[in-house]
Amino acid sequence: MDPSPTGSGRERFESEALSYLDGLYATARRLTRHPAEAEDLVQETYVKAFRFAHRFEPGTNLKAWLFTILHNTFRNQRRDRARNPVTADSALVDRVSGLSPTLGSSGRSATPEQLLMDRTLDADLQAAFDGLPDAFREAVWLRDVEEFSYGEIAQMVQVPIGTVMSRIARGRRQLHERLSGAGMGRGESSGADPAEPSRKVKTS
Repeated sequence: MDPSPTGSGRERFESEALSYLDGLYATARRLTRHPAEAEDLVQETYVKAFRFAHRFEPGTNLKAWLFTILHNTFRNQRRDRARNPVTADSALVDRVSGLSPTLGSSGRSATPEQLLMDRTLDADLQAAFDGLPDAFREAVWLRDVEEFSYGEIAQMVQVPIGTVMSRIARGRRQLHERLSGAGMGRGESSGADPAEPSRKVKTS
């Protein structure tokens, strides 16, 4: 097996990997529903990614690779937290924590709440999205916010691609219905197609 990238190659790998930190944290926050647990999940994701960088195939989708690690780590932590506590290289953890202002307790550039609000449109959308069933919320988030393909999402969440497509369609419909209900409560109406909500989850 090839050794991990070194020198400038290692720096490029880490720099590109860290460019996806905000998306990883927002997804981790959606999964865990707790800021501290989300930080721990993202940190463990980067520890694994940097430790096993030699397993990443250059030229493939690094973002999808990182999100797959995130989801696998979340599932493992949820299943094995009490029985098998995570052991990690403390030096690597310290280095990962120091590479980004959003990890660790010092020098943070934004609170979890600010990071989340940066990725949504308004309070109605936030509430409607958070009210979706977990599986629908996860699928819609990965498709409409992070813009992964159906196949990539299927690999991440380990379900058939048809299930992913169904979850996204049903999640979008429920989101549309919730948003339409909120609008009608203010005397507004919408004639948009339920399968394609007029107010996207995705932001610029």
